[in-house]
Amino acid sequence: VFCADRLIRLVVEEGLNQLPYSECTVTTPTGYKYEGVKFERGNCGVSIMRSGEAMEQGLRDCCRSIRIGKILIQSDEETQKAKVYYAKFPPDVYRRKVLLMYPILSTGNTVIEAVKVLIEHGVQPRHIILLSLFSTPHGAKSIVQEFPDITILTTEVHPVAPTHFGQRYFGTD
Repeated sequence: VFCADRLIRLVVEEGLNQLPYSECTVTTPTGYKYEGVKFERGNCGVSIMRSGEAMEQGLRDCCRSIRIGKILIQSDEETQKAKVYYAKFPPDVYRRKVLLMYPILSTGNTVIEAVKVLIEHGVQPRHIILLSLFSTPHGAKSIVQEFPDITILTTEVHPVAPTHFGQRYFGTD
């Protein structure tokens, strides 16, 4: 969990670096003025349940007030076909930049379905940043072929993706 949280924090921080910001002046408690940046309004996170929920705390640690939506998608064991069971987003998700959180990208089918749901809710693919810990080349290629404007951030690309991340992370294996 410690190592996973560290990787999550790194990929979340890089995802935040991709979001629009504006310059601002911050006055420190000692009265010193510092030229910094602040995020533009209109960002949100969306976790693909259940393993994507492991990434929510890393996002909240960096942005306490960010809105987070959820999508529940399960893949059929035999056909690998992904099916959407639940989706709940901020009402104005279509105006937001979305950090889509899913730690293990294997076939890409689950993420493709999640992106389709976001598009149905008015989100443009170029406003979606997928945050993933481990990705297979096949999964990343499948997503980029379907949605060339999406941004994918991952810590590792390897032909074999770890399995059962959510169960191990949450201690339910």
